[in-house]
Amino acid sequence: MQTATKLKVSRLPEKFISDDRRVITRYFDVGGEKRVRAVIKRVLRLDEAEVESLLKRVLDHFNARHRKVEATFQQHFDVVRAHVPEPDSLSRTRKLLIGSYFTMEYSVESAALFNPSMVLHPDQSNLAPGECRLLMSLRATGEGHISSIVFRTGVIDDHSHINFNEPSRFAARLTVRQDRAYEKKLFRLKLIEMAAYNDTARQVLERLGDTFNYDQLDHAVDDVRQNHSNPSAFNETAENMLWLARSNYHLSVPEGTDPSEVVIFPSSDNESKGIEDVRLTRFVDDDGTVTYFGTYTAYNGFRILPQMLQTHDFQDIDIHTLNGQYVQNKGMALFPRKINGRYHMISRLDGENMFLMRSDNVYFWNEAEKLQTPRYPWEFVQIGNCGAPIETEAGWLMLTHGVGPMRQYCIGVSLLDLDDPAKVIGHLEDPLLVPDESERDGYVPNVVYSCGAVIHQDMLIIPYAMSDRATSFATVNVNELVQALLSNGKLEAEDKVNAKTKAKGKAKGPLLPQ
Repeated sequence: MQTATKLKVSRLPEKFISDDRRVITRYFDVGGEKRVRAVIKRVLRLDEAEVESLLKRVLDHFNARHRKVEATFQQHFDVVRAHVPEPDSLSRTRKLLIGSYFTMEYSVESAALFNPSMVLHPDQSNLAPGECRLLMSLRATGEGHISSIVFRTGVIDDHSHINFNEPSRFAARLTVRQDRAYEKKLFRLKLIEMAAYNDTARQVLERLGDTFNYDQLDHAVDDVRQNHSNPSAFNETAENMLWLARSNYHLSVPEGTDPSEVVIFPSSDNESKGIEDVRLTRFVDDDGTVTYFGTYTAYNGFRILPQMLQTHDFQDIDIHTLNGQYVQNKGMALFPRKINGRYHMISRLDGENMFLMRSDNVYFWNEAEKLQTPRYPWEFVQIGNCGAPIETEAGWLMLTHGVGPMRQYCIGVSLLDLDDPAKVIGHLEDPLLVPDESERDGYVPNVVYSCGAVIHQDMLIIPYAMSDRATSFATVNVNELVQALLSNGKLEAEDKVNAKTKAKGKAKGPLLPQ
C-alpha cells in the first residue's frame, strides 16, 4: 500500500512532573476500635497545660502546609466521638488534639502525574486577541498507588505557546455532600440493572418523591425496616440502595479556591483504590448550554466501574454512576455534542476493540456497534481512544492509542464522518506519536498516552503522558493532519478496489489471450 506524507509533530518543552510536597489531609485509621479507644485514653490522661502545649506544637508544624487544619482536626474528632467518654465535657483544645492523632498527610502525586485531558476553561474573560484559557485534568498517583484527579490552568497564545499558571502551594481534598437530588426513575432503573430491585426496594421508593436526597432515602429505609419480616433480606436490599446513593454524590469547591488546589480524591466504595484516566468533554447542548463531563474509571481493588463527573463551572461537581449493558471496561469518551439528536460515546467495552455507543440518556448506554479493530502492527494487541473526538469541518478527529510489541503504547489518529461517526473516513497507517528515548523510562515503560486534546487556531495541542510518570505536550498542524487522514483513506479505498478487480480477474481467468 502507498503511504501518506510524513507529518511534522513538534514536542514542546513544557513538562509536568510529580511534586511530593503537594499534600492533603486524610483520616488516619489507627487500626480498629480497640486501638482508637487506647489513643483517646492516652490523650485524656494529659493535663490541660500539656494538651495546649502539644496542640500548639502540632499547629506550628502544619498550619503553613494546609488551609484550615483546625477544622480538619475537628472533623476527625467527630469521626471518633462515639468512643470518647463524655465528649461534650472536653475543651476545644483537647478535642482538636484528639482529632490530630486521627489525621495524616497524603502526598497525592508523589509517585506520578500523568494521563492528562484538556478542554477550554469555563472563563474566557480578560484575554488578549488570539489567546485562549485552558483547563487540564491529570491523574495524580501517591502512596499505595491510589489515584486522584488534580487540575492545572494556563493560557495559549496565537502562536501556540502555552503559559501554565504556577500551581498553588496548597492542595485540598474536596469533601462529599450527600444533599444531591436523585431521580426516582433513574434510581429504579439502576437497581433493576444491579438485580437489586425487589418488593423491599419498591416499598422504600414508594415513600419517596420523584426526586429525593440521601437523608430522605435513609429515613425511608428506616421506616420500612420497622415492619419488615425478613431482616437478612432487608439488610441486603437496604445496603444496595444506600451504596448506590453513596456512589452518586456532590462535591463543592470552596469559594476563591484556585483550580490547582482542587483534589478529587476517592470518596465512594467504588473508588476506594483510585480514580483513573478522566476524559473531559466540553459538551454544548442544542440550546447552547455548556456542561463539562468527565468519564473516568473507578477502582475498588477488585473491579473497575465507569463513572462520570458533571459540572458547569468546576465549582459544584456531581458524580454519577454510568449505567447500561455496554457500560463496561475502561476508556469511555463522550462526543462534545449530540449527533442526530442523540448522545454518542467512544468506548472499548471488550478490552480490545473500539466501539461507538449511542443513547438518549447520557447516564444509560444500551446500544453499541464495533467501530475499529486492531489493524496495524503498532496496535495489534488492542486499540482505544485518547479522549473525546474533536469536531472539524472535515469530520470528527479522534486520537487513538494502540498497543504493539513489547507492550509499547503509541498515539494514532482516525477521522469519523460528521453525521455518521460509525463511518471511518480516514486514519493514519503509522502512529502520530511514538515514545522517544527521553520518554521510554518510567513506572510503565514505553508508553505515550493522552486523555484529551484541543484545537487552537490551526494547531492540535496534545497533552500526553510519558511512561506513566510525567506529562508533556506535542503539536501538529490540523490542516496537514486532516489532509493526511483523507489521503490515507483515499489510498486505502483505491487499494480495496484494485484488490477486488484483481480477485475478479483471477476468478474469470485471463482477460486477454496469452
